[in-house]
Amino acid sequence: MAMQCYTDLIAPTAVTHSVSLPFLSSTANNLVIAKSSLLQIFSFKSIIANAKDGAGSPEGLPSQNLLRLQTGDLDSPLRTPRRRTQRSERTHTTKFVLVAQYELSGTVIGLARVKTMRSKSGGEALLVALRNAKLSLLEWDPERYCMSTVSIHYYEREDLQGSPWSPQQSSCVNYLAVDPSSRCAALKFGARSVAILPFHQAGDDLVMDDYDPEFDINASKANKSPTKTTNGESATSYTPYGASFALSLLMLDSNLDHPIHLAFLHEYREPTFGVLSSRLRISSALLHERQEMVSYTVYTLDLEQRASTTLLSIPALPYDLHTVLPLPLPIGGALLVGFNELIHVDQAGKTNGIAVNEFAKQSSSFPLAQQSGLDLKLEGCIVEHLGTPGGEMLLLLQTGDLVTLEFKRDGRSISGLLLHALSSVEDGFRLKAAASCVSNVGRGRIFVGSEEGDSLILGWSRKSGKLQQRRVSVKMEIDNEGDASDGEEDDVEDDDDLYAESKPAVAAPVKFSLVDGTNEADDYTFRIHDTLRSLAPFVDLVFAASEITGLADERPHSENPLDPQLMASIGKGRAGAICKLSRRIIPDLRAKYELEGVNGVWPLSIKKGSDIDMDQGLNVDELDQRCNFMIISRTSPNGNDQAFAFSLLADAEGIDRQLDEFDSDTGLTVDIGIFAGGTRVIHVVKSEVRTYDNDLGLAQIFPMADDDSAPGPKIIAASFAEPYILLIRDDDSAMVLKAEESGDLEEVEGGALFQSTPWVSGSLFDDSNDIFRLESDEGSDDEAGNILMFLLSAGGGLKIFRISDLDKPIYTADGLSFLPPFLSAEFTGRRSTARETLVDILVSELGDATAKAPFMILQSANNDITIYQPFQCPVAGKSITTLRFVKLSIPRNLEAFEDGLENGYHEEPAQILRAIQDLNGYSAVCVSGPNPSLIIKSASSLPKIIPLKLKGIRSLSGFHTQGCPKGLIYVDLKGFVHAAQLPQDSEYSTGWVTQQVYAAGENIDTFEYHPTSDRYVLGTSEKVVFKLPDDELHYEWSLESE
Repeated sequence: MAMQCYTDLIAPTAVTHSVSLPFLSSTANNLVIAKSSLLQIFSFKSIIANAKDGAGSPEGLPSQNLLRLQTGDLDSPLRTPRRRTQRSERTHTTKFVLVAQYELSGTVIGLARVKTMRSKSGGEALLVALRNAKLSLLEWDPERYCMSTVSIHYYEREDLQGSPWSPQQSSCVNYLAVDPSSRCAALKFGARSVAILPFHQAGDDLVMDDYDPEFDINASKANKSPTKTTNGESATSYTPYGASFALSLLMLDSNLDHPIHLAFLHEYREPTFGVLSSRLRISSALLHERQEMVSYTVYTLDLEQRASTTLLSIPALPYDLHTVLPLPLPIGGALLVGFNELIHVDQAGKTNGIAVNEFAKQSSSFPLAQQSGLDLKLEGCIVEHLGTPGGEMLLLLQTGDLVTLEFKRDGRSISGLLLHALSSVEDGFRLKAAASCVSNVGRGRIFVGSEEGDSLILGWSRKSGKLQQRRVSVKMEIDNEGDASDGEEDDVEDDDDLYAESKPAVAAPVKFSLVDGTNEADDYTFRIHDTLRSLAPFVDLVFAASEITGLADERPHSENPLDPQLMASIGKGRAGAICKLSRRIIPDLRAKYELEGVNGVWPLSIKKGSDIDMDQGLNVDELDQRCNFMIISRTSPNGNDQAFAFSLLADAEGIDRQLDEFDSDTGLTVDIGIFAGGTRVIHVVKSEVRTYDNDLGLAQIFPMADDDSAPGPKIIAASFAEPYILLIRDDDSAMVLKAEESGDLEEVEGGALFQSTPWVSGSLFDDSNDIFRLESDEGSDDEAGNILMFLLSAGGGLKIFRISDLDKPIYTADGLSFLPPFLSAEFTGRRSTARETLVDILVSELGDATAKAPFMILQSANNDITIYQPFQCPVAGKSITTLRFVKLSIPRNLEAFEDGLENGYHEEPAQILRAIQDLNGYSAVCVSGPNPSLIIKSASSLPKIIPLKLKGIRSLSGFHTQGCPKGLIYVDLKGFVHAAQLPQDSEYSTGWVTQQVYAAGENIDTFEYHPTSDRYVLGTSEKVVFKLPDDELHYEWSLESE
């Protein structure tokens, strides 16, 4: 028997399912997406950014193709179309912000929102269906800042599989449907089996005592809690769901031999669902015999009696109908989607259909209105509500075309359907990849997930001047974005509706008509707000022992400049592209300074008002941030530690001159900081702290020794948060200095606990956004009262002080060294639990320009990295919250740190963890040492620890100059100084370094590497219009044009 063991190299990136719901709280707007076996929870952040007219169109190729392709002439690069010059304007843009992600033991086949009577967060619950006939009800737990499982239901028993000759579940189409009023859910599995899971709602009769454990494995009888009913009395409910049951659809109706699709409908008192089915198996090959075999039937479900009642049935429908889409008010009923037509069925059974191509009349005699001239192909299309008062819908075709569907109304009834192909107009919007799922996230934004390319947030707007509202009882709130509004938010004054369980979006009839009935498509404007990058599907993988053409250069600082490169052709259709994948970050070397034997380097941006040249057309703030000085530390031949200062060239890379007036005999440099807006330099050495003015003239020396007779403790680490400096010394003591307005340093006295506790490491963090929400010192008038000091004790405990009050800590977590999954002040570890020896702590922000958040990063004695994320836990019965930390599960793809360093450099760097505020747009943390790495995070991903492709670094800092903007400067193990940048257009959200080097814009069929010529060869294809020529011998060819 063969056994297979494997793991994912790259996490799934193709989005298969999505749902929008208030998950984190009752007022939250969250998006939950499934990537096969990976579940991700997102929130949204609106930012003001520069947008370009037409920038949302994915038609354009990247401005620079890093991969040079040759066709025909091997020396001529393939030309790519240039983008038109576009006018930029400031608009509101919605961005993804990842909250959490979880790996599931199964493949997701459905996601749905469920409104339960109670939840821990106050929001709605999430129902997840897995391929192997399992259901899991999940909710958000704010006390642990994670998802918690409410129940698990499985239907894998042999007696539920049907007859022995029935097809296996893996070969059947399984899907999930949920009642819009959250009264029950249905999981269709197998050939014709369905599982019903009821949910308790206020005022219902579903609190059943006959609990059946055979179908429900997670009902806890001990979990009793009082439930408040509508009349204020108290009832007892075991769980938010009732006993589930499974049955065959043939028990509901003997005509349901071959079910096609089912969905629950809106506006019914009891759970009611519509089913598409046929008595005989549908086959296009037997179309002449089985042309109209599909019927649509509506059943109401009695959950107590586990029985159903037929409300209506419509036979003789087109054979290619495949989806039932329930429609809320003001439309109501259901939309039946086929390959060649769309049919609307209202609650009374009245039908209105429309043909979208010429094959509709050939495959069915069902009466349909004709719009065959659109030539639409609805195979695999996704339909979603636009959220407008008129009930318009958006169709996303597999070709990437967008089509809007409007309903013609005659009073309260629907009199017809009208389609508008948006891509048929000039400059029409088209998606690159076919959509796999769509979710309306509100405010005119729609999430479009794809398995064949990138997923995105699509914003739409419609010119209000084109609308003529004939019957108005709606107050419209416009989300203004320039001259158009991205959707409309409606505040509806509702009339009572007999069949409404909840207040509908629009109660009174609203009728819209367009002034121009033929050119409605130009009313809509679409724009891409944000994108989730996808590497799926992989078409070909190629290994090559060289760099890509145009990127090859000598990299003496890397381990092997000819490491094998992993190249992949990804995507389908117009989303086809070539992507480069790497396990390590290969920095782009910008400069190498003629300095040797360097131990550490610190670039400085010192503000000198006379140096600002306003004629350069640069922002003054940007000019002030450029590094104009650099201080290095090195060891002289006689063993003395020295520091040297250099001025940097303004217009070119290189050193201008060495500052002879700078005192070099300072001792070993620990760290350097900038205070007072770049006019004061803080130089921390082992025995003292020096301050310099903006001309690097010595201003003050603050020694560690009380007198000259006895040497004081040595400084081993420092942390800066203006105007404070935290010093960690070799006698396990800590000292806090404050820079006064005059620039002089003064010691801040601490309490008995601060002075007596042995400290291993510490970090200062300016909590300007009050993320930690720790109690403030109301009695202090210190302007820097929100600066927090995190101290790691020798016993492995965490204590947080407010820097303005060092008498007592405001937060204590003595169990930090146990590295629990959830850290709180109340946590105590067991005696048998092993402790980790922690040696370093750093609290810093991680993120990009979209979203940044503080994280607590810990390093152990064996160089393991642990990352904690702070969150606020609500206190039961109170309106306050308390601080807790959740540990992030982040794999680190690094070799073990070596015991000794190379080339005679045996002293470890004084600070291994160093924060970089702006590294190519990222707020990151670098881990220096023999195997350096970068802790980096984007708004749509968790922090990732990615190794740098360097032999090792002694010191690293952020570096910003004209020739190396937003880069880094580091010292290798040989003592040479290098300036480098992160590779352009790279993504790090998967834990790998991915770089799209060429956007083909068409389907890539094959991709190979030719080692002799060192070239990549790819074969592409695209569909073109083809017509058979006139031929007298083949007269039937002429029928093609008819």
